[in-house]
Amino acid sequence: MEKSLRSRDIKIVPIGNSLGVRLPKALLQKYGFTDSLVLEETEQGLLLRKKQDDKLSWVDTYKAMAKAGEDWSEYDSTLLDGLENDDIDP
Repeated sequence: MEKSLRSRDIKIVPIGNSLGVRLPKALLQKYGFTDSLVLEETEQGLLLRKKQDDKLSWVDTYKAMAKAGEDWSEYDSTLLDGLENDDIDP
């Protein structure tokens, strides 16, 4: 079982017809939580984690292509697709 870095006692509070917990702002900022998060049920308890954006940005896509060592030998045949005017740096 993973050893926790730090534990906190947090009270469960009523929120409308539900119950909830209030998390310290500094803790939310530390882990990059914004307006939503993912709650997972695990054998050890509940796990809160940052929601991952499944979409790759153009920069991430270019980096992944470069890392994969893609063959650009036929690049000239694609010059008319408009990507040559893209302002994104790989």
